[in-house]
Amino acid sequence: MGDLRPAHGLLANLPPPAFCAADAAYDSNGLRHFPLGRGTPPVILNNPTHKNPQPFNARAYRARNIIERTIGRLKDWRRIHTRYDKLAANYASAVAIAAILLGWT
Repeated sequence: MGDLRPAHGLLANLPPPAFCAADAAYDSNGLRHFPLGRGTPPVILNNPTHKNPQPFNARAYRARNIIERTIGRLKDWRRIHTRYDKLAANYASAVAIAAILLGWT
C-alpha cells in the first residue's frame, strides 16, 4: 500500500493519457476504475494473489519495460539517485544532461 495511496492524487493532476501502465503493485480495483472514469484504459499486470484476474494489453505492458530500463540507467548516475540537488530546476537539469549523455552511448 506504500505507493498506492498517493497514486490517485498524482494521476488526477495529469491530463488523461492514451493508457495508464503500472506494475502488479498497483493492482487494485480502485486504481483500475479511476483511469477508466477518465477514458484511459489501465494496463496493469495482475497480482497473482487476486482470484479474478482482469484483462490487460500485454503488448502495451511490455512497452513499459523501456521506461523501467531508462529509469534504471538514470539511477546509475550518483547525483540523480541520491538527489544532491535540492531545487527541482537543478535536479531536472541534471536528469536532462544524464538523458542526453545516455542517448549518445
